[in-house]
Amino acid sequence: MRIIYLDNAASSWPKPAGVKEAMAEVIDEFAANPGRGGHTLAMKASKVLFRTRVQLSRLFGIKNPNDLFFYLNATQALNQAIKGLSFQAGDHIITSSIEHNSVRRPIEYLRRTKQIEVTYVEPREDQLFYAEDFQKEIRPETKLIAVTHASNLTGVIIPIGEIGKIARDKNIVFLVDASQSAGILPIDVEEMNIDMLAFPGHKGLYGPQGTGALYVRGDIDLEPLIHGGTGSQSEAIDQPTTRPDRYESGTANTVGIAGLGAGVAFVLEKGVESIHQHEWALAKQTIERLQQISGVTVYGPSLDVERVGVVAFNIKGADASEVSFILDQQYGIATRSGYHCTPLGHETAGTSENGAVRASFGSFNTQEDVDQLILAIEEISTAFGQ
Repeated sequence: MRIIYLDNAASSWPKPAGVKEAMAEVIDEFAANPGRGGHTLAMKASKVLFRTRVQLSRLFGIKNPNDLFFYLNATQALNQAIKGLSFQAGDHIITSSIEHNSVRRPIEYLRRTKQIEVTYVEPREDQLFYAEDFQKEIRPETKLIAVTHASNLTGVIIPIGEIGKIARDKNIVFLVDASQSAGILPIDVEEMNIDMLAFPGHKGLYGPQGTGALYVRGDIDLEPLIHGGTGSQSEAIDQPTTRPDRYESGTANTVGIAGLGAGVAFVLEKGVESIHQHEWALAKQTIERLQQISGVTVYGPSLDVERVGVVAFNIKGADASEVSFILDQQYGIATRSGYHCTPLGHETAGTSENGAVRASFGSFNTQEDVDQLILAIEEISTAFGQ
């Protein structure tokens, strides 16, 4: 049975041609430790990291590639960004009500341990977020605004450019979680006044799992979460101050970063806008056709509003996990059900009781995939008496 993969919001698959080859090249030809020696193989490994850093900087408008640090995923990057800032009791953070646990949990950790204050901004009745609603919550004590660029549940897009300008005017650090938008929506850290940008490599950038990164504006100094060997200033007791070494202790995932570089090359060649329009066209058609099926509820704002290629829905009388299981076992369609690591998002969408089924599209999905999903949902809905 052909697998129809509709779980790209969790991890994109398949990967573009070149990703596997780039990873195999490292393993076969120069799998040495980057930055840990001056010999030829170590230098080749170091160049892999540098080239990928430059590619990512080009994609996101980053002036200095050394302000970009590699991590195993966006979760590690977000923890470094949030916990690395210096907070005092009474400091204030503004975030949204649709955040992933990778943002919410570090923030709530700081609330418990540092006695900071937190404000969660809700969407309006149209289920959209507005920059002025974030602006209204700013206090003299506000130190950080941290928001996701796009919801991993409904695909709704937050206006980070407008929020970034507000944050910059108020001298507030602005952190963006680009887990659902990196490689899919245009991002320019300079134009959007983004101070810190966290993203995974294995979703819209089409790299392998075990890759991610964090951009931090040059004049922002975070306390490193991890201390250890960096291959530089080894004689010093303290962590180096030079970037990117200060935030990259331990041996890098050179193999994965090589694959990430190939994935980013695919994104740069295809074009972010082209990728977004393809995914949104498939998602929009899916939403339109799901809404015509009796007993199916689709979540998110009006179809007049562009989103990323994520569609969340439920069938009346059916458990979301059971629907996803049937899609997988009987139809060969891979979706994700449950709470998608965003209980806040489900509270906002009104799906906390049952969760939801999520279909998420990527560059390699087709019209046929949509047709097969709709056919399957029609049959499942009928089976549940709708």
